[in-house]
Amino acid sequence: MTKDTLSMAQARDAYFEENQFGADGGYGAKWVKVKVGPLPFWFPNAQARVRAVRFHDLHHIVTGYRTNFPGESEIAAWELASGCAHFPAALVLNFSALGASLAFMPRALFRAFVRGRHTKNLYRRTYDDALLTKNVAELRRELGLDAPVPRATAADTAAFAAFALPAFLTSLATALLVLSPVALAGFGLWKRLHG
Repeated sequence: MTKDTLSMAQARDAYFEENQFGADGGYGAKWVKVKVGPLPFWFPNAQARVRAVRFHDLHHIVTGYRTNFPGESEIAAWELASGCAHFPAALVLNFSALGASLAFMPRALFRAFVRGRHTKNLYRRTYDDALLTKNVAELRRELGLDAPVPRATAADTAAFAAFALPAFLTSLATALLVLSPVALAGFGLWKRLHG
């Protein structure tokens, strides 16, 4: 049995095992750990995130993007371009991932973004048995992911540029939010030592 002939439920379970996410994909965890380079960060596993990540995990399966830093960056570009619908958590997380990786892999992100502009995703679907019983190849066809990535148009380039700036600013704001307690603690120590 190849991956394409698996049901989405079977492929999802294999994906959880391969990535060591646990039997439920970590959906029931109270906290989520994310590594940015060598630094681990934890944030609450909010219901809004869980609601979005159920589709996000299926997107990894149908797009083939991996769960490492480059793969998460590519899928962020793809999801933004194909539309995050009514999933604000996906929008924020994807803008953060895109912004954090723009300087490192702009061509790969642009390619994933163009792919997303010409395909569909699952954010407008219902997460149910009907979706999970489809096989991977069938769902890839429905979403247009079985076709090669088309050549970028001027509209694709303009759209990517329009997403890049807010992505960079979201990433910067996230970094400042995460690093500000560290900076403030360091400043307090410096002040005690030199004050």
